[in-house]
Amino acid sequence: MATYLIGDLQGCDEAFARLLDVLRFDPANDRVVVLGDAVNRGPGSAACLRLLMRLGDAAQCLLGNHDLHLLAVAEGVRRAHRSDTLDDILEAPDRDELLQWVRERPLALSEQGWLLVHAGVMPQWSVQQTLALAGEVEQQLRGADLRAFLDDLFGNQPAIWSERLQGPDRWRLTVNALTRLRYIDTRDGSIDFHCKQAPGGAPPELLPWYAVPGRASRGTPIAFGHWSTLGLSWSDEALCLDSGCLWGGSLSSLRLQGAAPRWLQLCSLPCERARKPAANGAGAG
Repeated sequence: MATYLIGDLQGCDEAFARLLDVLRFDPANDRVVVLGDAVNRGPGSAACLRLLMRLGDAAQCLLGNHDLHLLAVAEGVRRAHRSDTLDDILEAPDRDELLQWVRERPLALSEQGWLLVHAGVMPQWSVQQTLALAGEVEQQLRGADLRAFLDDLFGNQPAIWSERLQGPDRWRLTVNALTRLRYIDTRDGSIDFHCKQAPGGAPPELLPWYAVPGRASRGTPIAFGHWSTLGLSWSDEALCLDSGCLWGGSLSSLRLQGAAPRWLQLCSLPCERARKPAANGAGAG
């Protein structure tokens, strides 16, 4: 049995289907985990979800920021952005089934000795704490009043982790770390929500979350997506699999065989550009 991790799809359904073909993916024997952002900005958001759903137990997908945005738009909590391509889901005859499937996805997973997230992990969090915090949010997402929960979910505050955080503040920071994090501001330990460039172009006070000294999750390899300007890269026990398929890069996969560096296969499939990235990196994630 093979387990494949795949970076951000963002509605690039044809590339996803082609990659599964290249990998000779067999749902009877293999498993695939998409590292979040299955939907939005690409041409086939609904098609990506339907393909994942057809694979049944052989497929899993983490929640990314675009997936949560979809739920919020569907619930009337957020307005659609001009760049959104979510109508094929929101106007679909199977809309309810698609949205329910998204709602039931996890925010973090442990897989064969790896920690899987969409974006990042706060430096203070151990692997066990990361999974526990993700579970708190997942319970709320699957609860009776989704709209009330989503009403309090979006925003940039608080930006500094504290064990004293409770309720919406705790959940909001958890979601922001797991689905939006790139950099930590070393001056105060806060999440930076603005810089989307690769590390070489970031201000000196910002460190990639995985490079912060003393990170509590160190010792466990972490796979993530979300950061297309970083691209396919391995550093400080962290592997980025977002190689910018949406922007004309590639769709990348990793075949796991236990903890790093014992993997069997890295595969990247060239993609047609569906969107033109902004010059300042604003299109990344």
